[in-house]
Amino acid sequence: MGKLLEELDLLNDLKMRIESGLPVLGTCAGLILLASKIADNDAAYFKTLPVTVIRNAYGRQLGSFCTEASFGDFKNIPMKFIRAPYIKSANKDVKVLSIVDGRIVAVQYRNQLGIAFHPELTDSDKVHQYFIDIVKCNMKDS
Repeated sequence: MGKLLEELDLLNDLKMRIESGLPVLGTCAGLILLASKIADNDAAYFKTLPVTVIRNAYGRQLGSFCTEASFGDFKNIPMKFIRAPYIKSANKDVKVLSIVDGRIVAVQYRNQLGIAFHPELTDSDKVHQYFIDIVKCNMKDS
């Protein structure tokens, strides 16, 4: 995805928009694209989310799993992890929203929401509600 963003000359324009306040929800690979650092990899793309991520942290496709955990103030929301990354470390300004098995799997930094799981594959709309609140807040600030 990162290579395609570069080839289509979209990376810098989107990065500038995110840095200017465009709300963004990065799920799974989107989290990796937003991260300022990818562990054990020199590549990084937008570099707008001050976290270090580990790609495919839960293993191959067979390592995919479902669980429930807290997300911000929401309790026991369903989470589907598919060849998911996790956040190894986060800058002190990053708000940690969810931890599963001792690993950070969801964060917010300003207008950016980065999550390691796929909320669109569950019946819960809690994560999307949270993101809509970020969008509404951004609209007030504009």
